[in-house]
Formats: sequence, structure tokens, C-alpha cells
Amino acid sequence: MKPGSDPAGLTPVLPFLQVPVPLLAVSGLTKTFNGFTAVSNVSFHVEEGEILGLIGPNGSGKSTTFNCIAGMFPPTAGSIRLGGEEIGGLAANKVCHRGIGRTYQIPRPFHNLTLIENVALSAWFGQQGKADRATCWRQAEDALALVGLPTGAAARTDGLGAAALKKLELARALATQPMLLLADESLNGLDHGEMEQAADMLQRIRREKGITIIWVEHIMGVLMRVVDRVVVLDHGEKIFDGAPRAAQSDKRVVEVYLGVDAGDAPDA
Repeated sequence: MKPGSDPAGLTPVLPFLQVPVPLLAVSGLTKTFNGFTAVSNVSFHVEEGEILGLIGPNGSGKSTTFNCIAGMFPPTAGSIRLGGEEIGGLAANKVCHRGIGRTYQIPRPFHNLTLIENVALSAWFGQQGKADRATCWRQAEDALALVGLPTGAAARTDGLGAAALKKLELARALATQPMLLLADESLNGLDHGEMEQAADMLQRIRREKGITIIWVEHIMGVLMRVVDRVVVLDHGEKIFDGAPRAAQSDKRVVEVYLGVDAGDAPDA
């Protein structure tokens, strides 16, 4: 019997068609802490090569969602799939080894190490210690150059300002060789010019490295000009998923951010 046909030859059988899966799929994600529900039944997906903005006011559940994806918190319920494979509940180091790199809101570099040693260590960790020293060093140089920090062996963390520390944090995440980058509150503590530079840098990372990005942020203005799509959370629930321009004119999103009744929200 030929593949793709039935035994009697009466009914044509279509060959198996593979349905493309998104790079990341979050389905029905719920996370509770001692009876408090921080995230409730949140679902969204991220396509390969996309920059997705995950936004919401303080306390909306975006950081908890982010931490569930990154392996910091196990989901109470729901599914998190990377490339079609379940990763929900894996430890953070296992998630990193699957190809998800992340930054932290508060950078905590190793101050006893140089810049390049900080980043090379991340490269070694991200590849489970299988890459040799020369490879890790080269990857660290590439990551530092991409974010605009010195690649010299003597450059140290001493005296780095908020913007430079954010760049170092980003370089460390990039050095793990991720397919998906989780950028957590990258604009926090920066002035307007530094915010614009940070946004441009994320675009450059996508353009030059082909890395998919989820950008968690509560500052809408700069983010909206960079992301392809935005998911908005409020009180642990998803209230919007769509284009940035549509989000800016959505009555409920405006209400959440401006604190006005939806009926009184201004037109965008």
C-alpha cells in the first residue's frame, strides 16, 4: 500500500500537514500565592522574529507572567510551550538551556569580575559549560560590542551608571545564546534619551541577531514605537492583545493607564 492512500483505493487521503507552531505559546496561565491570584487564565503567543510588548500598570501581573515563563515560578495551572515543547515548571537554569535568556529589573553584576568576565561567564552557563573558554570570550566580546560597552580585558563595573548597567545586563542575557529574549523593565531608571537608546538597541538585536523578544514594561510611550504587537494585563487578566495603535485607542486600556472611566476616555 502506498503511503497517503487507503487500502481500497476509494477515498484519497491527504498527506499529513504540519501546522506551524508559535515560538512561545502561553495557554491558561494561572499563578496563585497563598490564595492570592496574581495571574488568572492568561493566554498569548509569540511568533518567531516578533517583538511583543507585555505591559500593564504596577500590580497587573506582568512580572509574575514573565517569571513563570523564565522558570522563576512554577505555574499553578496552564501551559507554557517553547517551540511546541512544554517548559512550564522547569527550573530557571533548564529554561535558559532551552533557549530563553532574560534580564532583571535590578542589575546585579559580579563586581569582582571585569565586564568581559561577567559576560563570558554567562556564555559558559548558557551553553551548560560545553563551550570552551575561547568561544565564550568571543561571544562575550560580540555581546558587549552589540550593546555598546567596552570589550577590553581591563574594563570593570566600577562607576557604571544606570544605563550602562542595563546594557551589561542585556549583554549577559545575549551571551547565553537565546532564541527568545525576555527584557524586564529595560527603561526603569533611565532618562528619556537613554530610553530611546534602549528601545533602538532591542530593535537592533532583533535585526542583527534574529532574536525574538518579549519586552515587559509599564512605560508605554517608547515601547509602542518598537513592538509589533502588545498584550495588556490588568489585575492578573489579559484585557488586550493586538497592534500598538489599536491598544492606544482601546477604551479599557486607556482607562487602566489614565484612571478614567472608559466612557470618558479621550480618543487617540
